[in-house]
Amino acid sequence: MDFGRISYSRYCNSCHGLDGTGMGVAFATRMSPPAPSLAAARVQAYTDSQLKWIIENGLWPSGMPGSKGALAEQQIWSIVLYMRHLSPTGGLAPAVASDATPPAAATYVGSKSCQKCHADIYQRWQKTPMANVVRDPREHPEAIIPDLSKPDPLVKFTKADVAFVYGSIWKQRYFTRVGSDYFPEGAQWDVTHKVWRPYFVAPNTDWWEPFYPPANSKRPTGPTCDGCHSVNYNIHDKTVTEWNVGCERCHGPGSQHVAHHSAKNILNPGRMDYVRANDTCIACHSQGRPLNNPIEHRYYDWAVGYEAGRNLSDYWKLEDHSLGETTFTHFADGTAHKNRMQGNDFVQSVMYRRGVTCFSCHDAHGSGNYAELREPASKICLDCHTPGGLNGPRAATLEEHTHHKAGSAGSDCVACHMPAIQTEIADVKVHAHTFNFIGPNMAEKYKIPSPCASCHADKPALWAASQIKDWKETSPWRVLQ
Repeated sequence: MDFGRISYSRYCNSCHGLDGTGMGVAFATRMSPPAPSLAAARVQAYTDSQLKWIIENGLWPSGMPGSKGALAEQQIWSIVLYMRHLSPTGGLAPAVASDATPPAAATYVGSKSCQKCHADIYQRWQKTPMANVVRDPREHPEAIIPDLSKPDPLVKFTKADVAFVYGSIWKQRYFTRVGSDYFPEGAQWDVTHKVWRPYFVAPNTDWWEPFYPPANSKRPTGPTCDGCHSVNYNIHDKTVTEWNVGCERCHGPGSQHVAHHSAKNILNPGRMDYVRANDTCIACHSQGRPLNNPIEHRYYDWAVGYEAGRNLSDYWKLEDHSLGETTFTHFADGTAHKNRMQGNDFVQSVMYRRGVTCFSCHDAHGSGNYAELREPASKICLDCHTPGGLNGPRAATLEEHTHHKAGSAGSDCVACHMPAIQTEIADVKVHAHTFNFIGPNMAEKYKIPSPCASCHADKPALWAASQIKDWKETSPWRVLQ
């Protein structure tokens, strides 16, 4: 059953909802023909073999894609088993209302309280970047990547000065503690290139920069970082329930659930409407500012007061942008220019408007794939976007759509629809999340990095446009403007 639930959530959840009735799927009521409840008698009347055939081959012209080649036979049978155990009202447990908020009397208890009952999930989560954003080098001496005993003119601190290590994937920063506050050191480690680089938020970059003195030693991480790198950060006494992105960051305070296990007394973003579900991630994966600032004489760069299940828009405003203007945060077309802006991108996308959620693709509990994707990037898009399907691409084969050989870098969906153009550190880039194709003419006109040029760097700027205009099955109105 667990295997069936996991397989279902990865392949079927986006359209049918975790409960099988479409709960949390924003476009469920607009499907034509509408998707039936998978717990309905007419669906359950099919034999197991018939359900397997439908899952494997899809239903034309309903838009339901076939899973042949995407799911193993064992996965398909496990989904059939999962469907057989759906209750008549949908789901395997009572659903939480889409406007759910944390139980009023519940308190935060920490992720270790979840380990006993959710051992497998806890074990996977422990290995994720989410669980290891900040680490104390006294408890985890291996956390410090570079050799601090080797002198470097940028490095003005020693290992003994480091109270917290931040990051390990693209960059690593070092925080020192003074009183109850933490402050960033002036050097950061570029993990990709294995070199030291200066760290300082310069004028005319982040919005909060003018409100703090021009020195790292005067810019505490509490207002600028710690609210997203912890659970239940208290702005008054600067304490936390736990550091890092723990279970209760997404599921809300868990004391009642630990005492009495029930789906009714814990939040699950998978049972929320798509706005609040996505808000859970956007709260920290976005560039913006609180609606009310300063807060107790400090300017905060995170959504103070927000908890999972609440309306993020009551606490947080995404960074403004004017079309045609290139800024520190945005390209001229509105695509994000810098890191930690996945939410700014995503809310502009067709995917978001259709009710897709961050966890339709990512598993915050850990998957072992790049970026904790539920499946490798070369496969996950094809779960919903099958050649010739109603969701596109509008071609008989993937090669006809991409004009690249199957299995090549140019054949990956992310190469064109999620180009790595957003600066993480130096020339290290992360992927855009608008899912728009930035055409070569637009890229040249507005000086936006072209996904075509990322591979064909040796070609003239408009070479790609001359190639695309001969793609007969591709709309010139969409890709050549």
